[in-house]
Amino acid sequence: MINVMIVDDDAMVLDLNRRYVERIEGFSVKALAGSGEEALDYLKNKTIDLIILDIYMPKMDGLSLLKRIRSISLKTDVILVTAAKDAEKIDTALKLGAVDYLVKPFQFERLKESLDKYLKRYQLLNNLKEIDQKEIDKITSKEKTKEKNKIQKGLHKNTLLKIKNYMKENKDRFHSSDQVADALGFSKVTVRKYLEYLEEIGEVRVEVEYGSIGRPCHLYKIIG
Repeated sequence: MINVMIVDDDAMVLDLNRRYVERIEGFSVKALAGSGEEALDYLKNKTIDLIILDIYMPKMDGLSLLKRIRSISLKTDVILVTAAKDAEKIDTALKLGAVDYLVKPFQFERLKESLDKYLKRYQLLNNLKEIDQKEIDKITSKEKTKEKNKIQKGLHKNTLLKIKNYMKENKDRFHSSDQVADALGFSKVTVRKYLEYLEEIGEVRVEVEYGSIGRPCHLYKIIG
């Protein structure tokens, strides 16, 4: 679970963003702050994984808070959610390590996309000791690898959904394509094709298990 703090001097926006975040699986809002000073005081004693931060606030604004967080080496990620559109502020935020920058007003789906991507990045960086180039590309690319409403030619939406649901229901362990096929009553070739597609679009990760005899076994686990 990703622990989140939301920082904004507008109480209505603070509550709206809280309700948005709480709709997204994998995130828990642990703190709300109406100023940069209040946020900094909280961070001195509590651990937060991600801050959703406004820029325009009195006294200590969002960029000043972000600079302060970096200067004291807090391991906290930041997504800016703000009305500030000028290039200088955006450039400063990105150079200070902001993982995303959303301009108000924004749609819920844009925030969800940002948080879903952050969750995958967080899980990969915290669950694996080594990450290959393919995984790095998934967490650094700003482009969607596939349109969400389209699936690869030759695949069927209902079959894909059944396999995804099975993986989500059994997300605590890795599965071979043979195990998934046996559980769902699909052919092993079919399941392997769908799992490879899910791995390609970044929804499952794969590990290779090498036995003493025969071909290596690919094991799959849902991300998120």
